[in-house]
Amino acid sequence: MLIILMLFGIFVGAIVLTGGMRFIAPKIGLIAVPVTRSAHLVETPSGGGVVIATLYLLMSYAFYKRGIIPGDESLAIFGALLIAFMGLVDDVSSLSLYHRLPVQFFAAFWAVYWLGGVPDIDFSFFKITTPWLLFIMGIFALVWLVNLYNFMDGIDAIAGTQLIFVNVLSLMLVINNENQAIALLSAVLAAATAGFLVWNWPPAKIFMGDAGSCFIGYSLGVLALLSMHHGMMTVWTWFILLGVFIVDTTVTLFVRVLQGLRWQEGHASHAYQNATRRFKSHKKITLVVLTINVFWLAPWAWLSVKHLESGFYFCAIALCPLVFLARKYRAGS
Repeated sequence: MLIILMLFGIFVGAIVLTGGMRFIAPKIGLIAVPVTRSAHLVETPSGGGVVIATLYLLMSYAFYKRGIIPGDESLAIFGALLIAFMGLVDDVSSLSLYHRLPVQFFAAFWAVYWLGGVPDIDFSFFKITTPWLLFIMGIFALVWLVNLYNFMDGIDAIAGTQLIFVNVLSLMLVINNENQAIALLSAVLAAATAGFLVWNWPPAKIFMGDAGSCFIGYSLGVLALLSMHHGMMTVWTWFILLGVFIVDTTVTLFVRVLQGLRWQEGHASHAYQNATRRFKSHKKITLVVLTINVFWLAPWAWLSVKHLESGFYFCAIALCPLVFLARKYRAGS
């Protein structure tokens, strides 16, 4: 009962704080001005993700003080402060990629270091067990996740609903485990995001901003590493849970590179963006993504936890149709 009250308080707090952020944001330069590739037509307050980051980090610190989260894991989690600050600066003054990447790589190194590296990755037919290789892969995966989530935060509510889905599923998958830290962190992140989503649901009254999307990408990466270290979930479960975002972003990048386009420049050629223009609705595309998550990806994620040795195969089966959808809606074009 106490946990439910805590989560309800976080949800209500997120609603109130995000509502307040709507009025503060324009005064400090957090305003999204429509450009050619934008999916919105009017100037809209941004930076609402700061509320999610603040509530999550405050609760993470409270869990650390109560001994629920060890010190080294807490240090990895709080690397998100650097990512959120960088995103906030980017929201105000538009940092170049060459300014953002060094900060992201440092934060990723920080997280992987304090978590003691990356556990072995089992492909069923072979394993990656070399510590230094896994360490490097972990750093690059975290940086990719930070940017991936930022790329996919392009229409109303899609990033928020995806985050709630991922955290509710991760909560359900680890709820019976003796280690309660991941379940609590997932629940807090979901509750805070649900409060933000009240204001971000189409038509959005406020956007998450880079401060929120980059923070979320990093935080999900740390949660994934924590669950892997504790033997609760494998990397394949996380690939499945984030399948729509991973496939859309990866296919888009791959196509743009093949076409000789400047991959590091901003664009609006993701499959979900092309679909939004085709159907002229943010809400429809967000709900379609949520439907795919709940009715297609969730069962495969559950199977990947129940049968850890077959996780790679379940992941491949789950993601293959998403590659087809990404190409159908001309990801990268």
